[in-house]
Amino acid sequence: MAAAPATRVRGGALGRQLLLSLTILVFSCDACKKVTLHVPSKLDAEKFVGRVNLKECFESANLIHSSDPDFQILEDGSVYTTNAVLLSSEKRNFTISLSNAENWKEKKILVLLEHQTKVHQQSPSKEKVLRRAKRRWAPIPCSMVENSLGPFPLFLQQVQSDTAQNYTIYYSVRGPGVDREPMNLFYVERDSGNLFCTRPVDREQYDSFELVAFATTPDGYHPEFPLPLVIKIEDENDNYPIFTEETYIFTVSEDSRVGCTVGQVWATDKDEPDTLHTRLKYSILQQLPASPTLFAVHPTTGVITTTSSQLDRELIDKYQLKIKVQDMDGQYFGLQTTAICIINIEDANDNLPTFTRTSYVTSVKENTVDVEILRVSVEDKDLINTANWRANYTILKGNENGNFKIVTDPETNEGVLCVVKPLNYEERQQVTLQIGVVNEAPYSKEVSSKAAMSTATVIVNVEDQDEGPECSPPVQTVRINENAPIKTKIDGYKAYDPETKSSNGIRYKKIKDPKGWVTVDENTGSITTFRSLDREAEFIKNGIYNVTILASDKDGRTCTGTLGIILEDVNDNGPSILRETVIICKTVMPSPVIVAFDPDDTANGPPFSFNLESVSDSDLERMWRLTQINDTAARLSYQNDPSFGAYTVPVRVTDKHGQSRVTVLNVIVCDCITEADCAYNVEPRTGGGAQPKLGKWAILAILLGIALLFCILFTLVCGATGAAKKPKAIPDDLAQQNLIVSNTEAPGDDKVCSLNGFTTHAVGSSAQGMCGTMGSGVKNGGQETIEMVRGGQQTLESCQGVGHHHTLELCKGGGQHTLDFCRGGHVEVDNGRCTLSEWHNFTQPRLGEESIRGHTLIKN
Repeated sequence: MAAAPATRVRGGALGRQLLLSLTILVFSCDACKKVTLHVPSKLDAEKFVGRVNLKECFESANLIHSSDPDFQILEDGSVYTTNAVLLSSEKRNFTISLSNAENWKEKKILVLLEHQTKVHQQSPSKEKVLRRAKRRWAPIPCSMVENSLGPFPLFLQQVQSDTAQNYTIYYSVRGPGVDREPMNLFYVERDSGNLFCTRPVDREQYDSFELVAFATTPDGYHPEFPLPLVIKIEDENDNYPIFTEETYIFTVSEDSRVGCTVGQVWATDKDEPDTLHTRLKYSILQQLPASPTLFAVHPTTGVITTTSSQLDRELIDKYQLKIKVQDMDGQYFGLQTTAICIINIEDANDNLPTFTRTSYVTSVKENTVDVEILRVSVEDKDLINTANWRANYTILKGNENGNFKIVTDPETNEGVLCVVKPLNYEERQQVTLQIGVVNEAPYSKEVSSKAAMSTATVIVNVEDQDEGPECSPPVQTVRINENAPIKTKIDGYKAYDPETKSSNGIRYKKIKDPKGWVTVDENTGSITTFRSLDREAEFIKNGIYNVTILASDKDGRTCTGTLGIILEDVNDNGPSILRETVIICKTVMPSPVIVAFDPDDTANGPPFSFNLESVSDSDLERMWRLTQINDTAARLSYQNDPSFGAYTVPVRVTDKHGQSRVTVLNVIVCDCITEADCAYNVEPRTGGGAQPKLGKWAILAILLGIALLFCILFTLVCGATGAAKKPKAIPDDLAQQNLIVSNTEAPGDDKVCSLNGFTTHAVGSSAQGMCGTMGSGVKNGGQETIEMVRGGQQTLESCQGVGHHHTLELCKGGGQHTLDFCRGGHVEVDNGRCTLSEWHNFTQPRLGEESIRGHTLIKN
């Protein structure tokens, strides 16, 4: 698409035709037959176009080359597109070069690509085949200045198609600014293709418009593709730069150095970026206070920095800057705006606190404590109620005894001097203190530690007052032998009057005497023993017995002190063995170690000697032996392999001055690995043997066995009484008969018994009853004696149970089971009775028939 004249177009077309004819003429000598391929107007990439017979042109060719890079030729003559191809004209051609690298022979094939158009009627009376001719239909850059003053409509450019040479063309446009918002901003003349703008355009609202131009014939045919047409709106410097904030607030420390960053201001411009219209420059128009100049701004970044290190919050705590920003790179004709920048100066500890006075004088009464005696004040120019202003006081000199303390009053920032430990006028009448002060925050400037602290001198006068007695030192000591006789008198505690340094007129009283061993003289304070002293008593520590004494003057003022009575040791205790029970695990530890201890002082203690204390008629020395190990210990060992049990072994231990003591050891010889495993609990014996005593586990086992036996017996009795069976009648004249002595296997005349029990046959009956074993004397394969005793009355109880033996209970006597029947009496068998004659008649015929194995009937 172009706006050139028609004559120019026709001249260009004629030139291209001549050039094509010349090219064909040049290649005619070496060219093979021309090949024509019919293709569509649009070919996609890597698409098959057609095939050319290469062998017909040059059979020995080994190199194939296409003059058009959009097409690729294979060895078989196939033609493929390498890129998408759009045929803008009806014909397109390219050359295929065939050559042989050996003989340098070369031939060429001209390939024509044709695309025929449809037949269109130009008028009712004439038909004409429309063919595309070479033309100019391409977008040309177009632009307009924003906010143009006209005149409107404003001509922009002409849209023209070369097809207008052959037939009538109508032009039209579409897109934003035409049929979309902003509506009716552009239009094109239908016949001429002139494009116009109807009104001014703001680039900040629309920076460009993308239109689409169309060329059509009156009957609606489109000989041209739609043509994209971009209209760019050229920028005009019509927007002022604007700061992101109207007022900027920054803070910078007063001790900042030169070049310290304070903050950054920033502005924006809506004009076209990367042009002079948006190239901004910053500058400071004004500083309040104006002098001295302390700040600068970077012209392109807007960063504000300090230009001096003379910032002082105590002089000026706030600065105000007026900042200007200008576009067009700061040129005088650029647009500009301003903003306010407030810079607050932050406090730094650059001022030391100083005392308002260099010296102070105060006074305090002696013996006073926890009282305020002085307040000191300081001056500090730093910001109030900050760490740079708050003061920390300290006592530098004169408080070696810790009598004073100085603290800070948080409300007034004053230093409060207090007495925390009482002063003594008699010792010091005046105290000189040196105090210093610093801030909580460290000093910001580099100075020495001494120069960074303000100091002052405080003189404290101590006032005298009438005092009571003074117990000094608070602990006093005296010495006395522990075996001193009762009513022995020694010196006691002494208090004195601090004014006169005398003890006259002071009275003494005992406050605490743990065992009541001493009495205290009221006037002199001396003590007298009231009971026997014992250095080795349990409550005595390090041989000192403490007594608390109260001293008072005539006015009732008192003080309290402690009298430590040092009890000097006397050799009145023999060494003893603390562990009196010794367990010997015979298998692993046959020789235990025994250790002695003497409560007396070490001067009356070890080395000790150990000996066995002999006892008359004992084999102690033959059984035991003592071997000295060191000054306080010996080893006890046995000699004759004693049996397990407990033994008493008396041991005499003697100290180095001959004081001795006998300790009776209870030695237990046990079969164990460790002492905890030993379970013997026996009475100690002095002889060679020892009988063990039942321990708790043995007693418990016996009790459990007895309980189990009772359970078994109870179960048997209950089972026997619950299954009783009626017995047969026994003759009444049984007592008058004599028992037959028999040493054979013949059966008795009273019963017939089998191996598993007794079987009783009643007279005139064949019923049988099973009897259990009689007592504990019936045994398999043994003998049993059954005695019939005349006189008396016995009861024969027969018990019967399913699956059990019947038990016959007999009177026991002389280790034999005896069955006694009273002569002339009767025998009761449950509810049945029988006479002796009946019993005799029943038993006699059967003596030879059955036998009782292992039983013998004995006649009394």
